[in-house]
Amino acid sequence: MDHISLLLVVIPLITAPIVAVLPRGRLPWAVTLVVTTLCALLAGMQLWTVLHEGVISYELGGWAPPWGIEYRIDAVNAFVALIVASIAAITLPYALLSVEQEIPEEKIPLFYSALLLCLTGLLGITQTGDIFNVFVFLEISSLSSYALISLGKERQALTSAFQYLIMGTIGATFYLIGVGLIYSQTGSLNMQDIATILPGVVHLKTVDTGFAFIMIGIAIKLAMFPLHLWLPNAYTYAPSVVTVFLAATATKVALYVMLRILFIVFPHGFALATPVEELFIVAGIASIIIASIYAIYQEDVKRLLAYSSVAQIGYMVLGIGFASATGVTAALVHMFNHALMKGALFMAVGAIIYRIGACRMDQIHGLGRAMPWTFGAIVIAALSLIGVPGTAGFISKWYLVSAALEQSAWISVAVILFGSLLAVVYMGKLIEALYFKPITETGKEVTEAPLLLLAPMWTLVLANIYFGLDTNLTVGVAETAAATLGVMKP
Repeated sequence: MDHISLLLVVIPLITAPIVAVLPRGRLPWAVTLVVTTLCALLAGMQLWTVLHEGVISYELGGWAPPWGIEYRIDAVNAFVALIVASIAAITLPYALLSVEQEIPEEKIPLFYSALLLCLTGLLGITQTGDIFNVFVFLEISSLSSYALISLGKERQALTSAFQYLIMGTIGATFYLIGVGLIYSQTGSLNMQDIATILPGVVHLKTVDTGFAFIMIGIAIKLAMFPLHLWLPNAYTYAPSVVTVFLAATATKVALYVMLRILFIVFPHGFALATPVEELFIVAGIASIIIASIYAIYQEDVKRLLAYSSVAQIGYMVLGIGFASATGVTAALVHMFNHALMKGALFMAVGAIIYRIGACRMDQIHGLGRAMPWTFGAIVIAALSLIGVPGTAGFISKWYLVSAALEQSAWISVAVILFGSLLAVVYMGKLIEALYFKPITETGKEVTEAPLLLLAPMWTLVLANIYFGLDTNLTVGVAETAAATLGVMKP
């Protein structure tokens, strides 16, 4: 129990090179499945420990912080670690058949090795209390993501991975420059230590510049509008399993880092001064409207859902912009719920690709009648995305609207509701193509997806319903996390 925080990072890290040299077949998948399941269990135990016993501080190598590296776990990062590990565990059963179809056999062990490295990086970001180690784990997850995306069947996968590499490198460079500037004024890399030193040097221009560099770097990784241009192609051309995993985890971890920097590392009056608040609100509003409109005009279903993800990130950014307990709670709840809804949707699209090898609108006409369980999953996840009562998405938007009403932000309220209407349009377009268009000749020969694809998909679908009715975990932990972040504004 004392070493949970370290084991969450070490287990997938050690297993990754082992999986890479395993013989072809299903053994690499089986080992990866065991590791991800174990990580999910450990992440659940870690969250329970934090909620019942308080903050965990793990000193690596016996060196006390701030001189040594510290893994510091509170309700915020324990919650995010659970999201990442659980999504990985749910995705792995789905991966078996999908990967066998989309990835060349000789590359499958390397694929699972890269997936474990990506998981290592994402979990490492959530565990560490060291601002430089965030960069280290960010690079581990990013480099493995580039490799995973490049394994897509279409040639555009390579250009998408390269575009992501360029944008990711720029983001990481900006973040690292910012860390260097902050270190030059504080002499520390420990987040808690920096938080105690910064109030005394916060008036310096170097600190302002460091903060700006860090925020831009994280915003690129988050795909925060207008720095989102890498995301649509990456999600569209990556293998189906990679899209599911990254869409449900990568941007959530980047959002966590942003919250940690804004509310823990930097003084509240500095990090969310009025101009910064307004910038977040404007970026969130623009993301919701513009990305949703782009989604409406997409003919590729994965690209449609990718632009939808940019819009959903806008809701989270808007919640941060309110800089209130309710706003941050809304952002954290939507972080969790978006992982459920978008994971289910991308799994459903992956099932369609498994059956017909494509997912363009003109190629899926009538498939909803041939694949009723897959179609049902799309409908329920779409209702959650729209925010229909009884689904997880409704809870997110309820808290977001409440946060806006607290501050009489009527424009934000209107944008949240308008964004839901736009979601009706682009998800309605998908449902129309699947069910209300005449079935194609090829579609008449299509059968339902295998159970191994349907079971994980429906796990997430049912979770969308369950967490729309029982909010003890999501809202309860999110409110605790918001209190941990010390959000003061009502």
